Amino acid sequence: MTLRHRRIQRAALLAGAALLGAHFSIAAFSQAPLSPAKIQLHGVVSGYLEPYFTQNWSLFAPDPTKDDQGIVARAKCADGAVTDYYDVTGPLIKETQEDRFFPSRTVRLVSNGLNQLNDSDDLLWRLRQKQKEENGEGSEAKGGKDERDIPLTPYEKSQHEDAERSLSRFALTQINSVCPDGAGPTAVQARMYIKKLPPWSQRKNAKAKSTLDIYDLPWKKAVELQ
Repeated sequence: MTLRHRRIQRAALLAGAALLGAHFSIAAFSQAPLSPAKIQLHGVVSGYLEPYFTQNWSLFAPDPTKDDQGIVARAKCADGAVTDYYDVTGPLIKETQEDRFFPSRTVRLVSNGLNQLNDSDDLLWRLRQKQKEENGEGSEAKGGKDERDIPLTPYEKSQHEDAERSLSRFALTQINSVCPDGAGPTAVQARMYIKKLPPWSQRKNAKAKSTLDIYDLPWKKAVELQ
């Protein structure tokens, strides 16, 4: 092996070691305690790690499914009329269940969008939940927003906007022929619903009831989604 080849090999090994070191440093930083630096760099770190290198503790403390969620949508027609809400998720789930061997993956477009809409750093999510529990009456500022709420990071805002656009675009494709004049809708609004099922410990309790939370996404113009 010539001296030139040895130098190239050494440079390749050093570059590989540097890349691995940078990767593991970013992964370790993502699991570090919350700090101003972590909040500021959250978008950069998450943008690199997701979706293939995401780091969390779910492997050791899995969160079983305990709710039923999906979207419905309504449209605004050219004459200004607004339609009723149409179920977007239900037909997709039925289609998946009817073909167990080769199920359609279309429903993942909705589930991925909902996951992205609800996605947040684990620690920030826990801190927000803790603050929500600690917030008492009289602690809310004008407009119903608590002054101590941890605001969304720039990365979270970007993720939520992308998810809203993705869900609205898919909803538009599913209700594209609902307007009576035959023309496509001029705008669409998706509504996310989360039906929280009774806990497993109450599965035999006939009086146990589910709770339903509804979140309206903003209206989106059809021309902006095409």
